[in-house]
Amino acid sequence: MANNGAMTPAQNLREKLPFPLKRLADLAYNYWWSWTDNRITLFKSIDPQAWEQCGHNPVAILESTSYERLTQLATDPLYLKQLQSLVADFDTYMAQQDTWVSKVAPQISKDAPIAYFCAEFGIHESLPVYSGGLGILAGDHLKSASDLGVPLVGVGLLYRQGYFRQRLNRGGWQEEVYLDNPFHQMPLELLKNQHGEPLTIELEIRQRVVKVQIWRVNVGRVSLYLLDTDRHDNDPIDRWLTGHLYGGNQETRIAQEVVLGIGGVRALKAVGIAPSIHHLNEGHAAFCTLEVAKQKIEQTGKSFYDVEAEVRQTCVFTTHTPVPAGHDVFSPDLMDSYFAHYWSGLGLSREQFLALGARRLGDPWEPFGMTVLALRMCRAANGVSQLHGEVSRKMWTVMYPERPENKVPIGYITNGVHAPTWTAPLLSDLYAQYLGADWKTRAIDPAMWEKVDQIPNEELWWRHQVLKERLIAHTRYKVTKAREQRGEDGDRIHAAKTLLDPHVLTIGFARRFSPYKRGDLILRDAERALKIFGNSDRPVQIVFAGKAHPADEEGKRIIQRLMEWCRHSAIQKRVALIEDYDIYTGQKLVQGVDVWLNNPRRPLEASGTSGQKVCFNGGINCSVLDGWWCEGYKTGADGKGINGWAIGEDAHTSDQEVQDRIDSQSLYKLLEEEIVPLYYNQDANGVPHGWIAMMKASIKTNAPLFNTDRMIADYVTQVYAPGCSQISTPSLAQVIA
Repeated sequence: MANNGAMTPAQNLREKLPFPLKRLADLAYNYWWSWTDNRITLFKSIDPQAWEQCGHNPVAILESTSYERLTQLATDPLYLKQLQSLVADFDTYMAQQDTWVSKVAPQISKDAPIAYFCAEFGIHESLPVYSGGLGILAGDHLKSASDLGVPLVGVGLLYRQGYFRQRLNRGGWQEEVYLDNPFHQMPLELLKNQHGEPLTIELEIRQRVVKVQIWRVNVGRVSLYLLDTDRHDNDPIDRWLTGHLYGGNQETRIAQEVVLGIGGVRALKAVGIAPSIHHLNEGHAAFCTLEVAKQKIEQTGKSFYDVEAEVRQTCVFTTHTPVPAGHDVFSPDLMDSYFAHYWSGLGLSREQFLALGARRLGDPWEPFGMTVLALRMCRAANGVSQLHGEVSRKMWTVMYPERPENKVPIGYITNGVHAPTWTAPLLSDLYAQYLGADWKTRAIDPAMWEKVDQIPNEELWWRHQVLKERLIAHTRYKVTKAREQRGEDGDRIHAAKTLLDPHVLTIGFARRFSPYKRGDLILRDAERALKIFGNSDRPVQIVFAGKAHPADEEGKRIIQRLMEWCRHSAIQKRVALIEDYDIYTGQKLVQGVDVWLNNPRRPLEASGTSGQKVCFNGGINCSVLDGWWCEGYKTGADGKGINGWAIGEDAHTSDQEVQDRIDSQSLYKLLEEEIVPLYYNQDANGVPHGWIAMMKASIKTNAPLFNTDRMIADYVTQVYAPGCSQISTPSLAQVIA
């Protein structure tokens, strides 16, 4: 790969900036800036209004700002000092050689990195190629890999219109809006060949040759390669293969997974990367195992079965789906139409090829399962929480009839979150004062987090209250804007400006609106809910956010019911739903709520990470014991939670209607008897010392465990390089420091 002497987008942008600001271009083209404490002011202070209008896109704001304004910044000594300090930190970070992984697993080298495949990546709101938890987890995975110095590259798809923009009509019904992403104004680089033309790879899809171009995103020390079929020399249908995330029919889905898996392996080869490990984050990328095998066959002349074991040694798999219906499967006929040309290159017959994805061998109508293929072709597989590992072993025991369920080869590594990304700078500053300036690099050290007790209650509380006020201001802005767009009457629009109260106990609920997540569980007994939220002495308020999949009619009905509830005269100032949930709104929510509510049907939450983000900001979880909360929830001698609350933990039934009733009653009881009284037990200065004790317990018990530094360390020592220097959690913090 060569650039033929042409300048990169960052170099082009640098040429347009006044001399003292030129390094802004380097920061704009590397998302490292987005997890620094200076992220609030660095680009926003250029032009706050333009910053909002461009979707917090650093390249767009630098390209659109007048030269006059840029020269004003170039003569502002305070801004220049901030920029110089940040550039020094960036240069030190990028040049660091003595990283954690260099000490623990030096065999993972830049010459043979880990290749991490995922259908979506949630890096930042200015790169909208994500829909929810899977993408956010993948983005955090890349960031912590960068922080720990793990040689890793990401592989995904660059969607022309991303997932969708959510709009709710006057009836509360979700409508999907699709907008083109302006790739050439985003922090991306289209890779070029030695002739200065876009570097491409070719795939055969639907009996047509499809050219795929490759873009690079810089995420600290990690490169993310995104594949794009929107080229003029492709058939119009094929140009839309990377049009939408999780859109279209089964044919679109299988074609996208061919681009991701097979195209991803070819793209890495085209850019000169030879991975030592291919990490499949969910089954969408499972076809990559076939292309790895195909290339080995072409290199060695061996048969598929001769190279199969070697391929398996280079592939690992993480499953995120706890129900069979959530795993991608394709009919034999569909596999014929997409792979009839391909299996001959593997030296396989149709029957041998289809058997790779069949749970039960010998059934000609058995669909081809992507998770099945991944399990067959990967040497290691894991779920994303302890409970999810158990559920996955039970689910896939059919593939291992000779093994008892507890010996099915699927382990678990519990998900975490990237602490610097999700911790509010106001809290990060507080941690730097009391835990140490290096707290971010020691996030997995329990002894460090014990120092949270040294933070004065009043200090923690006022910062939390300011963050709650920020959430309320953001909610009012978003709701006002949405009501204006819907053409609601002036009184309703004006009422949004007094929505919510920073002195009131505030609950947050934000996730995909799917029936199993039970977003409207709190409405099940409407009369009891009104008494809780409409209480004049000890009121409660709640902020909802989230999207329903475009094809999920029941999910949309849940949103509609919540919107109706928002209009109830008794509580209309206590309930809000923020449209078009994204990373930016997610940050405001997890940083500002008092309580994070999560009430899925068990055991359908594989892990969940939003509640983990809340812990780093002093929020407290109230959740069904599912996913990560089974590991995070701690009780005292009296059996009550010391760091949060568990919903309906004493009663389980397979009758969903009965379980919904049990869980809703449990939630109401917790609110009435424990949560509300604890919050409103405040001293003369309005400080709830008992509540703050639980805030501190939430931080101390959860922060060291549920972060992606610990998660990445687990992947390195258990999956990527098993047998390397095994280390305990405190030791990891010492090595990083």
